[in-house]
Amino acid sequence: MQQSRVMSFVEATTNVVVGYVLAIATQLAVFPLFGLEAALVEHLAIGMAFVMVSLARSYLLRRLFERLRGAGPFA
Repeated sequence: MQQSRVMSFVEATTNVVVGYVLAIATQLAVFPLFGLEAALVEHLAIGMAFVMVSLARSYLLRRLFERLRGAGPFA
């Protein structure tokens, strides 16, 4: 059964939201180890930039694999 575009988007969004929370926590823990200082708002903005790229990547890869699966080689 193929995954709908809406469910692909829901899956990609869920994956990215979880990743965003983990990224912010990681930045807060790792940045100081490298002598980098950023306010929470800056951490959130940096994370959001990567969220947009990650969301697009996740969705497009999911749709690509759904198309390939429907084409036969991965069926």
